Amino acid sequence: MGEDLLKARVAQLENYIMKKCLWQFHSRAWDREKQNEGILTKTMQILCGEPVEKESPADRCYWVDAVCLADAYKSKFDWISSLNTNEIKRVMQGLKERIDFLTISGSLNEELTVQQY
Repeated sequence: MGEDLLKARVAQLENYIMKKCLWQFHSRAWDREKQNEGILTKTMQILCGEPVEKESPADRCYWVDAVCLADAYKSKFDWISSLNTNEIKRVMQGLKERIDFLTISGSLNEELTVQQY
């Protein structure tokens, strides 16, 4: 998969999250970091057919969002079913980097860094 195709696929998945997923709007940067890691890692595991940890309440919360996201991705983006495991992981890593930028490091929301939260 070339870089242009990778970016186009990441953009499609990113667009879905930005328009349809409310979990991206936590008010603290550390919450966003944990949720992005938890949800997107579990989504990748589901898409790859790997086991998903569901031991803690947080794991179960992220898992529920990941199941919904993986189902939506499979139904809306036919190309996902044509990818092998390594390609899925590459796309999902690119997606995580992009979502982290949009919701944390590139965000102009100054409330993300307020220590009183």
